[in-house]
Formats: sequence, structure tokens, C-alpha cells
Amino acid sequence: MSSYKGHCHCGNTEWEAKLESDQQGHILCHCDTCKSLSGSTFTLNQIIPKAALSITKGEADLGKVMGPDKIVLRTGLLTEGIKNFKPAAEIFGKAKLPWEKEVAQTFETLPPS
Repeated sequence: MSSYKGHCHCGNTEWEAKLESDQQGHILCHCDTCKSLSGSTFTLNQIIPKAALSITKGEADLGKVMGPDKIVLRTGLLTEGIKNFKPAAEIFGKAKLPWEKEVAQTFETLPPS
């Protein structure tokens, strides 16, 4: 397990995420919401246990909650991991633009649990 620090764009919220080796990769999300929020064709994310995330500065309202114990962490906002992580999977591939190349295993929606 390794720790990674991150912060929001404005710097008011900072956090630390403890990621297992199999979580140290980007999950590219192609859903319409992520495209709208980012202004890009996908976002860089990781789905982690809430217990693996600690807020070190600012508000605790960070990420999107997925179920009772998981949160979507924007790995594109990590200070270290963004350069070192490779794409691990692509989700919501059904919303992928036709000219985008596949860079990791792609799921039509979410991967099976």
C-alpha cells in the first residue's frame, strides 16, 4: 500500500489516499456526466474504499459516493500518481467517442463486482 496526496483546483481541500498496488492505475470514465464536468472526453478516476481517504485540509465533501463504503477519487488531482499511473480500465465505453482508441480493458458500463 502506498499513500498519495492530492488537492482540489482551488487548493482549499487537500487529502491523502492509501492505495493498494491494484488501485494504482487510472480508471478512465467516458460517461456523459464526467465529460460534461471535465470538458474532456474522459476523466481519470479510482474507485476506493472511503476508509482509504483522509481529508487533511478543508471540507470532507470530496468525490462521488458509490454505495455505502466506496468513493470515486479523481486521480487526475493527485500530486504524484497522475504521472506514474497507467490506464487500468475504461468504463462507460458505450459513451466513448468513435475516434477514441482503446487504451485499457473497456467495459460498456461498470465492471462486474
